[in-house]
Amino acid sequence: MPPAERERGVALLTVVLLVAVIAVIAGGALERLRLATRLAANAGGQAQARSYAGAAEALALSRLDTLLGQQPSRVTLAGGWSDRPFSLPLPGGQAVARVRDGGNCFNLNGLVRAVAPGVYQSDPAERARFARLLRLVQVSAQVAEQVAAGASDWIDTDTDQQVQGAEDPSYAGMSPAYRTPGTLMADPSELRAVAGVTREVYQAAEPWLCTLPEARPATLNLNTLAPEQAPLLAMLLPETVGSGTVAQALLRRPPQGWGDTAAFWSGLSNSMAGTDAQARTGVRSTWFALTVDVAVGGTSLQERALIDATRLPSRLVSRQWGEP
Repeated sequence: MPPAERERGVALLTVVLLVAVIAVIAGGALERLRLATRLAANAGGQAQARSYAGAAEALALSRLDTLLGQQPSRVTLAGGWSDRPFSLPLPGGQAVARVRDGGNCFNLNGLVRAVAPGVYQSDPAERARFARLLRLVQVSAQVAEQVAAGASDWIDTDTDQQVQGAEDPSYAGMSPAYRTPGTLMADPSELRAVAGVTREVYQAAEPWLCTLPEARPATLNLNTLAPEQAPLLAMLLPETVGSGTVAQALLRRPPQGWGDTAAFWSGLSNSMAGTDAQARTGVRSTWFALTVDVAVGGTSLQERALIDATRLPSRLVSRQWGEP
């Protein structure tokens, strides 16, 4: 075969290989472009959903201020506002917000008290109440004492291990090893890292817990506390008083709520509650929990937020996005 004929075949093969390589490169580039476009669209959708969630926050704060301004001396369930969904229509979707009392819970950060800025000391009385609450929700007494002590050690700033508690040396031997933070918890899920807290223990305790951004126990509002939440009140009372007794007392609540705490406690014998227990209750709420669900244009977003209504106008102090 003449040299020109042989070279023609090689040239054709080279062209075919070049076309194949370019096709592969182009295909990869198109896939990367498609992925980048999708990521940009998702980011834009999430940003838009968060903006709509902000609008729902503003509406919720306005409604809450109106509610609290109507009757400043007490907060009740009158009007059915608690956990009632209200919608914010959106182009191509909607945002649904719900507000409920956010202070009817056991504040894990109340296990300590602030003795100086950023310095926290365990509160033995509150630790005992936490252990009592855990027993009321069917956690064994031994585990309840261990979890209460461990949670207290987790937050306090000293390195002195309490009886049945756990400080840094206890966690150093775990895999992976970690340390106690020595500061307030940001979310109840942090309890899962405390020694002795199993999945079962956390599932039993989680519905009753919160992490308010202050080192003091939560004040329970007797006018918004549901009978199903009786363990939160029973933990303040002697061991002889069960959740059933407290639930029955809450069921006798007037439709417009009690005007003061004495009206509730007078329905129980004086032996059931001491001065300290009565001081842990009130007829007003200063913390509210906000939930916002946004669905727009194929994008969904869930927000959980905490509202401080100590003074009006109320303000948002924390928010989290994603599933709880």
